[in-house]
Amino acid sequence: MTLPQADRRQFLAATGSAFAALLASGCMTRGAALGSSAATSFSYGPLIPDPAGMLDLPEGFSYRLLSSLGDAMSDGGTVPDKADGMGCLDIGKGEIVLVRNHELVPSDDAGGPIAKGFGTRDGAIVPGGTTNIVLDARTLEVKRQFRTLGGTIRNCSGGVTPWGSWLTCEEAPTGPGQLYGDGLTVNHGWVFEVPGNATGLVDPVPLRAMGRFNHEAACVDPATGIVYQTEDRDEGVLYRFLPDTPGRLVDGGKLQAAVIEGLSDTRNWDTDIMPVGQSYRVRWIDCDDVEAPQDDLRFRAAAKGASLIARGEGIHMGTDDLFICSTSGGAKKLGQVFRLVPGRGAEADRIELFFESEREDQFNYGDNLTVGPNGHLIVCEDQYTDVVDNHLRGITSDGQPYAFGRLCMQTELAGGCFSPDGQWLFVNAYAPTRTVAITGPWAA
Repeated sequence: MTLPQADRRQFLAATGSAFAALLASGCMTRGAALGSSAATSFSYGPLIPDPAGMLDLPEGFSYRLLSSLGDAMSDGGTVPDKADGMGCLDIGKGEIVLVRNHELVPSDDAGGPIAKGFGTRDGAIVPGGTTNIVLDARTLEVKRQFRTLGGTIRNCSGGVTPWGSWLTCEEAPTGPGQLYGDGLTVNHGWVFEVPGNATGLVDPVPLRAMGRFNHEAACVDPATGIVYQTEDRDEGVLYRFLPDTPGRLVDGGKLQAAVIEGLSDTRNWDTDIMPVGQSYRVRWIDCDDVEAPQDDLRFRAAAKGASLIARGEGIHMGTDDLFICSTSGGAKKLGQVFRLVPGRGAEADRIELFFESEREDQFNYGDNLTVGPNGHLIVCEDQYTDVVDNHLRGITSDGQPYAFGRLCMQTELAGGCFSPDGQWLFVNAYAPTRTVAITGPWAA
């Protein structure tokens, strides 16, 4: 199950070149962890208040507003609300594209009529889906933006693929007579694929073999084509999808759930079950009845031994490791980040707890995450507690947290992803939709 070498090279160049360089240099190792002797403090410096009152950043960093709720789009619609997960792809001819999810429910405004889509309620196409923002790769001029997927519900996060598309995931295992009232015509809770080079609405094809559950995010191992998926439930599990044809997910495949071996308790909340930095073997068990009309896939997987993950959300592929956010995991229920090392057939996959928050100022409900040009994780906070501000949190390669940005709007941060050249970090403010590009001295 190996992707063509050209696809793998392109993917690594587009999404992990800086990360790969860091690994190759020996600056980032799998053994480094929070509290280790190698750990060092890091900071870009204090956050400077934004005169526009939107996003505070350290000295030397700046942002550019690219797209906002209600902006006119080139297809005649307007930018919808609830911007969530997002990926960046190189589409050639000096252009890059942001494929942006909109976590809309049937009662939300779609930003204009949708010509075609997957599902309807009471005869109207439901408004969830994606928009594409095509940018000049050098100047970041917005050349065009338009809707690319319609008829879905609560498109939360997803992930880019080595073959140049975005996997957009419905966080809504609902259907006729269920949540959002009567009138739904089909079951929802699927993954859909949107090509980065789409020029308008794509045919909405649910990838049913990838499972029906409360999807959050996905990422592809470019060496094998295996897709790893998170589930945003208090008692969710970690899935992987083995495609029959790597690079063609529509051909079907096998869905499996992760078993973390050697744990006396498989829950990652309320108790300290995994010391930071200790590696565990991962075994995968086959899932059955993956279309799960009763939304019980996680329960059946757990009954077969699958380990439980508290609110699995962001997941991002580096070069040889992938990082997974557990939004409410850990003894303090403030969040964790796991690191999974795929064995790729030569050995078993292994997982370790890379970081666990002990205080709100370290990390408070992490969601989407990505890897920066210096190898640090950049994590989008998504919390609605007494702490008003959501932050962009950095975590160094040896597990030290720091504040990178502060959102001054009372909404969550989402969709963090880097441009292929590593110069720009794109991120969304959820509602009202704001998509910004951040740049600065990443290599510091």
